[in-house]
Amino acid sequence: MSHLVTIFGGSGFVGRYIVRRLAKQGWRIRVAVRNTNEAMFVKPYGVVGQVEPVFCNIRDDASVAAVTEGADVVVNCVGVLDSIGKNTFAAVQAMGAERIARIAAQMGVARMVHVSAIGADADAPSEYAKTKAVGEAAVLAHMPDAVILRPSIIFGPEDEFFNRFAGMSRFGPVLPVVGADTKFQPVYVDDVAAAAEMAVLGKAAPGIYELGGPEQHSFRELMQLMLDIIRRRRLIINIPFWAARLMASAFGLLRAATLGLVKGPITKDQVINLAIDNVVAADAQGFDALGIKPTPMESILPDYLWRFRPSGQFDAIKESAKNLKA
Repeated sequence: MSHLVTIFGGSGFVGRYIVRRLAKQGWRIRVAVRNTNEAMFVKPYGVVGQVEPVFCNIRDDASVAAVTEGADVVVNCVGVLDSIGKNTFAAVQAMGAERIARIAAQMGVARMVHVSAIGADADAPSEYAKTKAVGEAAVLAHMPDAVILRPSIIFGPEDEFFNRFAGMSRFGPVLPVVGADTKFQPVYVDDVAAAAEMAVLGKAAPGIYELGGPEQHSFRELMQLMLDIIRRRRLIINIPFWAARLMASAFGLLRAATLGLVKGPITKDQVINLAIDNVVAADAQGFDALGIKPTPMESILPDYLWRFRPSGQFDAIKESAKNLKA
């Protein structure tokens, strides 16, 4: 009988790539999500009945236990970039991770893979980074042989980073950013999935792996690279941190006053994170320890950012036409 893996958040950005890889390996897969109707797109990743979306609320023991029953491995891809309602940083990234690991240990699950983030630190000023670290510690307390993956900012066709700023560039001559000099080490989503696949298959030693791409760039440099790819000229303006904090506070008040109906472009916690470099530590083990060669951005970004070019898919044709001689 084929092995069974439960992937919490398996329809998310990273999760769907892990699902696809494990389906090709022949695993039976439970995709544990809050909304199964929105996760139906994962079913064709395998043969009939191989990949099944199942309902799960990681804030509830019984719900987690129901989808963990019988699993050989569990993978936790659940995380939030903003505290919304009951899905706070603590509830999802700390208590949710602890619940999955605790129940997995109680049920005798062989292995656990936990997707965290570079910058996880129990003493961090950011709630995001702090709860990521608390979640990691809880996972290791219950599943000491777990594999923890800490990616830098992740890029790929469904990302909310390059797609977001490329979309913003269509609406004016200026592209504002917060933390223009902050360093990032963008990592391709399928490379992260490949690391998770190795961990699920038992081909990665237990421990923490920091995952970054082959290059480090400042936020400004990343935006310039993106603009070059979509063939737009924009003035990249750095918003000072003090101004960003004021802006985030104002939007926070507006959000509270409208009961969450109005969301700002940035939160106070995100401003805090943008002041800290997001790169692989010099002494951390990463892709090298897994035998994976990370994919450069330049080989992937044009494949999905072309739609933000002034003429979309026809932009290259127009450029070629200009070179035609009468």
